[in-house]
Amino acid sequence: MISQPGFFVSGAFSVFFFLVWLACIGAGIVVFVLFVKLALRAIAALDLYNHAKNLEIRERYETVKKDGNL
Repeated sequence: MISQPGFFVSGAFSVFFFLVWLACIGAGIVVFVLFVKLALRAIAALDLYNHAKNLEIRERYETVKKDGNL
């Protein structure tokens, strides 16, 4: 059997790069989960803002004045 001179070195690098690849995949999943959480919070904040603005507009323009004039 012929031994290859860089066999162990390339084997070590492939294991190292595989671990780096797994770490990148894990970091990508974590970043995706955090982005989804941020997006859900932004949607909730936008809903609250729209609700408050709707109440403000309704109070200003849809209420009957107290002196009886429209």
